[in-house]
Amino acid sequence: MITIEALKDFGADVSEGLARCLNKEDFYLKMVNMGLQDERFETLKGVLESKNYDTAFEMAHALKGVIGNLALTPIYAPISEMTELLRSRTDTDYLPYYTQLKEQRDKLLAL
Repeated sequence: MITIEALKDFGADVSEGLARCLNKEDFYLKMVNMGLQDERFETLKGVLESKNYDTAFEMAHALKGVIGNLALTPIYAPISEMTELLRSRTDTDYLPYYTQLKEQRDKLLAL
């Protein structure tokens, strides 16, 4: 089960995340769990592999918002970078960004 201490150890800015959740710890933890279960984490890889970058941008941008609002910094960094590259339509291999994003999310889910 994810705890406030585990989130702090993970590198999340818990005070910022809690502030966005009215400083209600139980509500914040519920939102973290819901955010980490977002199906776009799973479907984004296939969209990137199919090079459907418009859809990938929309998905990454939505995830960036969820993760940013929860202040999950180690996950926010790769999703933010990927989102900006997709926004500018940079021709690059996005799978390393996805892999880093997924690894950080899975690490947090394992807590």
